[in-house]
Order: sequence, then structure tokens, then C-alpha cells
Amino acid sequence: MRACPHLIAGRWREASDGPTSPVFNPSTGGQIASAPLADFSLVDEAVRSAHAAFPAWWETPAVDRVQVLFRFKALLESHFEKLVTLVSTEHGKTLTEARGDVRRGIQMVEYATSVPSLLMGDSLENVARGIDCDAIRQPLGVCAGITPFNFPAMVPLWMFPLALACGNTFVLKPSEKVPLTAVLLTEVLLEAGLPPGVFQLVHGARDAVDALLTHPLVEAVSFVGSTPVAREIFLKGSAHGKRVQAAGGAKNFVLLMPDAPTGEAVRGLTEAAFGCAGERCMAGSMALAVGAAGDRIVPALVQSAKSLKVGPTFNDPSVQMGPVITSPHRDRVEDLISRSEAEGARVAADGRNLRPPSAPGGFFVGPTILDHVQHGSTPWKEEIFGPVLSVLRMETLEDAIRIANQSGYGNGASIFTRSGHAAREFRHRIQAGMVGVNIGVPAAMAMFPFSGWKDSFFGDLHLQGKEAIAFYTRQKVTTSRWFGSADVWAD
Repeated sequence: MRACPHLIAGRWREASDGPTSPVFNPSTGGQIASAPLADFSLVDEAVRSAHAAFPAWWETPAVDRVQVLFRFKALLESHFEKLVTLVSTEHGKTLTEARGDVRRGIQMVEYATSVPSLLMGDSLENVARGIDCDAIRQPLGVCAGITPFNFPAMVPLWMFPLALACGNTFVLKPSEKVPLTAVLLTEVLLEAGLPPGVFQLVHGARDAVDALLTHPLVEAVSFVGSTPVAREIFLKGSAHGKRVQAAGGAKNFVLLMPDAPTGEAVRGLTEAAFGCAGERCMAGSMALAVGAAGDRIVPALVQSAKSLKVGPTFNDPSVQMGPVITSPHRDRVEDLISRSEAEGARVAADGRNLRPPSAPGGFFVGPTILDHVQHGSTPWKEEIFGPVLSVLRMETLEDAIRIANQSGYGNGASIFTRSGHAAREFRHRIQAGMVGVNIGVPAAMAMFPFSGWKDSFFGDLHLQGKEAIAFYTRQKVTTSRWFGSADVWAD
């Protein structure tokens, strides 16, 4: 069993007693670690340690703070394959997907090293006669990150590198399902020379989350997870006076126009629907086939889904899709497929009851396609969060946009077409924060905001990009006037 310690005040803290949560290798079903579940007193200790370290870290010049991140980035590169193997082992991503997870996280570290330029303020001379005004950005204090299981490296790296670069201290609470990647990231961060107390790692579940949301010394909370939890995080954190950014779930629509190139659409939608076993908030889980696109493209999609190699991921580079995260989650996904079938959807590709001979204990659901799904049915409403693609048949582009915009979610949406007019109409009218044209997964890069709308995001300032800089800082405006030596002061 692997060790899974907390980091408090620069020291590793092994959990000798108290409740724990099992950590599994989803490909085999075997337990590989136990995550300790912190209580309020341990979270309090971590937050107070971060609070004590904040003044010195804030006063460290930004150009010196980012030197730690330059070293951190270089060390992440040297530990790259070790991180990839760990992500694949504890999450179940394929090796290719795990490399993407780590690479996208490193890109956020690269963005954070630009903070000396990104933090530069504004000034205006003579806002009134002889009076100048300038605005600067200063850090908040102790910030917290609560991260999900589906991207063990990328999502934590969305948060703490930029928060640290801006001068904050940070407490990370990773998912108890995938704590080992967070431990390795922390080890690498300490190796990069981060001062003790600036970063804390605390494992736990709901009690640890509640402790962070209510702690008076925590200034801001970043969260990624499901929509019900994101809403709760936002409401509770805001009620306790914290700045909150909470990214939730999604039903991402992919429109297939009659003129869509078949090969490109099938490749893009196969990757969007079944990449990472569908366990991502940018999964293309809903295909809206317009007109003739349904009969032309859907059979090719079914063939593509059935051809994917599914199996244990941590040691086989030829595997194209891995397991879902836990046995209960597998059962939930299979139950939702069955419910959808009972409501009239045609199961064109069926991934239920998949048990690869090489890993009979793994948590597998095969690629599944539900065709002729009806508006308002279970797969239209529920975020299945598994390798399930639902296909709705539409008559026109107008119908497709109208149906997509009725969803309560608004993370991403894509269109496959050769028509510039259709692409422009879609981009202009679709109610989603991230839009793709002939791209299956329109996830934003580090320098742009991860811009979910509606019930896919709660808060005002998104993760990534300039919005994240604004989230982790607050502005101070100074208006000044100086008198010359000839001026006379009246007592």
C-alpha cells in the first residue's frame, strides 16, 4: 500500500489513526492506498500555517516567486513519465490521456511564470490637475483548492501555481479517490524550493471541505466537480465571505450538419465522447444529427465505437479507453443506459457488462451509443459521466440550436460543418462558454478562461487566463497629489 501523507507547515504528516478512504487501481479493482480523512482540527492547522507564511511570501518580489515555478516546471518535465504512470494507475486514464493531463497542467505552470507581466497595473497622469491615479493588484491571503478525481494532475495545476505566483499561500484538498498524484506534485513543488508553509496538502472528504469553506482565514476557494456540489460550494463559501469559483458539470452538444466531413466528424466525436472514458466536464456526450447527417454519420460512429480497444491502461500503450473510477460509478452508468433503453432509446453500441479477460476485476464500461434519444428523456437530462454518447435527430440547424440552448448546462458546444454561415450562426447563438468549430473538445488553453456558463459554473471569475489572475488578486487604487516647496501649508 502506498503512503498518502498530509503536508502541514513544510512537514509530511503520516496518518496513524482515524478514518480513511480506499484508493483503487480502476483497471484491476485492487486497492493501492488509503487516503486519510482530515477533520476540522487538522484543516485548521494547515490553514493557520498558510496564514503565518503569507506575509513573507507576499513580500517576496514576483520575479523571485516565479523562479520557484520555473524550477517546478523543469522538475515536472523530469518527472513527467512518473506522473503519467501514477495518473494512469490511480485514475484509469490511458497512457496517452495521462500524458495530456500532465502536459496541460504544465502549460498552466508556464502561464503562471508570466505573472510579473500579468500583475502589472494601470496608471493615468493628471486625472485632475496635478493629480495622478494608479491601480495595482495585491494577493488575497490563504486560498484553497478542492479538486476532482477526473484530472489528478491538470486541475490542481490550474489552481495553485497561479495563486502562488500572485503572492497567495495555498491549501490543496484533492479528491480522496486520486490522492497519490497530488502527493507527487507536492514533493516536486518542495524540491523546487518553495518555502515551508506556503503550500499545504490536506486529504479528506466532506468534513475537510466544510472546514475550508467556513474557516475565517480562508479568503478564496477554487472548485471543480459536479454541478450539485459546485452550487453547494458556491453558496456555502459565499455565505462565509469567501471569493468562490466553482466549475460544475455539463451536457456538451456536438452538432453534425449534413455537410459535415464524415471522417473528421467521426474521429472528433469518438474522442470527445469516449476519451477519458467520458469522465470529463468537456465530454461531447450529446450529438445532434441534423437532417441527412444522422443516417450518414451515425453508422460510422457506431463502427468507430465498437473498434476501440478497452482494457487496463497503466502498462499497455495500445489501449484506447480505460475504466471508470469506481465500481459504484460503473453500476450507475450501466443503470442509466438501461433506463434510457427503457425510455425508447436504441442502444446502437452496448458497453454494459464488459469484463476484459486481462482485468476481470476492473471497473469497465464499454463505448455506448444511444440513438434516437428523445428530448427530455434521462440521457438528455442526466450528466452520465461515462463513455455514453446520446444521439438526437434534428431537422434543421435552428432546431438543434434551440434544443441545445434548453439545457441547464453551458460548458462547451461544437459543430462539424463545411458551411461558414452555419458555423457563424452556431457560434453567435449557442449558449455555452467554450465553442468548437470542427473540433470535438473545445477546452480552452491556459491563457484563456475555462468559461462555463449557466449551471456549469458558479461565480464571476473563471479558472485559467486573465480571469484567474483577477480571482487570486484584489485591486488597490491610489490617487495622489504632491506639493512643491513653494507651496505654503496653513496650520
